[in-house]
Amino acid sequence: MDIVRVPDRTTMASQASPAGGSAPGTSTLPPPAPPPERKLPLGVAVLSILVGLYGFFLFFVGLLLFAKIAVNSYLGEPETFGLVGYELAAVVAIIGLVILGIAVALWRLRLWALVLALLFLLYELVTFAYAGHYESLGFVLALVIFLYLIAVNRHFR
Repeated sequence: MDIVRVPDRTTMASQASPAGGSAPGTSTLPPPAPPPERKLPLGVAVLSILVGLYGFFLFFVGLLLFAKIAVNSYLGEPETFGLVGYELAAVVAIIGLVILGIAVALWRLRLWALVLALLFLLYELVTFAYAGHYESLGFVLALVIFLYLIAVNRHFR
């Protein structure tokens, strides 16, 4: 009587062909595809550009204010804002830089920038509503941008 031997996994793996073949029972699935790249919605792009321009404008105004106070001080003319002028100029310039950072984060679809934008728009809506300006252009624009950002929130990460 002959004994039949059943090969085990180690024997089967060693018998696999080395030229690109795979061992029986193993899978040669391709690696998983990378997640799809998120596209920047047009409205978010326009909003981030406008916010960036506003931030650049504030930063530039802060620098000009600082330069004006420094020149007036150098020429011996009376200072416009006193000693507080330097601090005011620095605060305006720093706020401009922060707004520029938020614009870049909106462009890169960062979730924290979306949250900040929504909070600011909610503040604007409450302010307009409290003043009773429901028909004003500012209220309508803030409402449209608020609803748009809620609609495209799935693009942010």
